[in-house]
Amino acid sequence: MTTQFYDRLSNDLTQLLESDVNCDVSIEVREEVLLVNIYKVHSIILQSRSPYFKKKFDEITFNENHVKILKLPNISVRVFNIIIKYIYSGKISLEKLENSVIFDLLIASNELELDELVEHLQSHLVNDNASWLRLNFAQVYRTSYQVKSFKIIQDFCDDIIIKHPNTIFGSEIFHSLPEDILISILKRDDLPLEEGKIWEYIVQWGKAKNPNLPTSLNEWTSTNFITLKETLKGCLPHIRYFNISGEDVVEKIYPYQQLLEHRLFSDITIKFITPNKPISSIVLPPRRISNIILPTRISPILLFSNIITDEHALEISSWINEKEIPFIENNPCEFKLLVRGSRDGFDIRTIYNVCDKVSKTIIVLKVKDTEEILGGYNPLEWENNNDHWKKTKDSFVFSLKTANMKNSILSRAFDHGSIRNLPSELGLSFGRALYLNGNLKVEKGCFCMKSVEYHKPIRSSEFISPILFPPSEKSLFSVEEYEIFKISPRI
Repeated sequence: MTTQFYDRLSNDLTQLLESDVNCDVSIEVREEVLLVNIYKVHSIILQSRSPYFKKKFDEITFNENHVKILKLPNISVRVFNIIIKYIYSGKISLEKLENSVIFDLLIASNELELDELVEHLQSHLVNDNASWLRLNFAQVYRTSYQVKSFKIIQDFCDDIIIKHPNTIFGSEIFHSLPEDILISILKRDDLPLEEGKIWEYIVQWGKAKNPNLPTSLNEWTSTNFITLKETLKGCLPHIRYFNISGEDVVEKIYPYQQLLEHRLFSDITIKFITPNKPISSIVLPPRRISNIILPTRISPILLFSNIITDEHALEISSWINEKEIPFIENNPCEFKLLVRGSRDGFDIRTIYNVCDKVSKTIIVLKVKDTEEILGGYNPLEWENNNDHWKKTKDSFVFSLKTANMKNSILSRAFDHGSIRNLPSELGLSFGRALYLNGNLKVEKGCFCMKSVEYHKPIRSSEFISPILFPPSEKSLFSVEEYEIFKISPRI
């Protein structure tokens, strides 16, 4: 039996890194324009751990001090700190890192040919932070297909496209997809969408890139069609026009016939009227749409929220339905967007105007600087012209899981839990557990306290105000974005 002392070995090598003893390589990592961090390391260790470093050190000659100098301009100091400690110790901790940093770490690990770490980071993102990957799909998809070794993330992206294409095409991120990403998806033979629907999405994408185009098609001029055609010139060749149904040709293609070359539009018409007559246009093969019935993912949050993910929505729905185990899919609740700060304004008055007499609402808000997602559920009606406290045991407040917060916090109301409806004071609160005031974005007037109305605080103790008025300075926050949804059972 072989006894292994890996912990001692790891600690000894870590101490060697920190000691600077017998270092023969100096690695320069730029932190800012004029600020460079210098890492003194041992070539024998780095080149034994990474083919990248072996190749580089073979290319670089020693200077007069018998030191090789290597510059890494594409890697941040924060990321390289993690990598160099991993190289020496064989250890890495991802728990306190933002997902964006982990993704940067993945890219840097690939550049440095740290294959073991590349595989581990991909698995971590896919298994533990899939919602972040979906929210950043365009960036993730583009990077994964530029890097052959990102096979795990490639498979994740392919699975989304093949099984749940509406998660992309029906979401708000769709209009911001870069053209090369969109084209790579359109080229897929296994894209499981009807061709007429794909045409509609492409037209919508092109319009989003040209917001000055008239809303009504009746107002369009030839110049407008030329503008849209130029925007879509890379996408149009990948539509399978001859697999579009006759009804969709009439309703969807004909109104935009000026986007197509005359020969192509003529052949579409011929094929529609006399299917057996030869045509000269290129006929792409039909897409392979699987007959397997996949579990339905109803109304993913990506369709309507800038703040929360579909996992968040399922968790909130489970709280509303008083389920101890969160729903995994098939959300039983419909989330109808009523108000969004970036669209409708951040003044409390706006909330009361829009939500007057509306019950069963969820408010979610993203805290500026900390990236926390806080919120509350009000089963009662908001009232625009009536200041009073409402008592209900069915309300709750919460803080949702994010990259910086491992688990969500749910705080239900006691029997005397209150909703404070104060339009004249431009205030809105769930007891003292979550207090919103004034202009949520401009004014730093929101805060949380320990509350006798709700079971527990939803922020960490450092951000909880010990007194009501004036609340402590550290507890005050403004809002980067907020949204309010009407919640109703899905029929």
